[in-house]
Amino acid sequence: MDKAVFLDRDGVINEVLSKRVKFVNTAEDFHLLPGAGEGIRKLNEAGWKVFVVTNQGGVGLGYMTEEALRDVHREMEKQLADCGAYINDIAYCPHMPQSGCRCRKPKPGMLLDLAEKHAIDLSSSYMAGDREPDIEAGRNAGTKTVFITHDGKQKIKADEYFPDLLSFSEWLTD
Repeated sequence: MDKAVFLDRDGVINEVLSKRVKFVNTAEDFHLLPGAGEGIRKLNEAGWKVFVVTNQGGVGLGYMTEEALRDVHREMEKQLADCGAYINDIAYCPHMPQSGCRCRKPKPGMLLDLAEKHAIDLSSSYMAGDREPDIEAGRNAGTKTVFITHDGKQKIKADEYFPDLLSFSEWLTD
């Protein structure tokens, strides 16, 4: 079985709630965070499978269509490719926040489905995110957890803390 890094998208890979972008509802709204492409490339080069697991309730709420979401993900893959990086697979939850589905983080459905599809050993894997539901989803799936703090404050109980994806990737691959 392989090991993997599961990444939340917004706030870990790309800007959100910034001066430039509030929500990522179109491909034009997608901007990689500094070092994110390099961090994912380092994970790729070290043999880690890299997956994106992202709650996208805006689809269920009608703020964007699934086709627009696919466009956003194509733009993410293009920008990552420009950095020499790639994502092995993407899972998203399109349901409204209060839908009670099994895939919306903090529930582990997306991680469990990707692990089964790609023969991933969850106990040797990591879930990295910038919000509590990300960390809870990783814990619920049986992964180690990484909180991307941005401000250096350890507000959420996780196994590891890093200011950004690049720092985490360097730690994991060195």
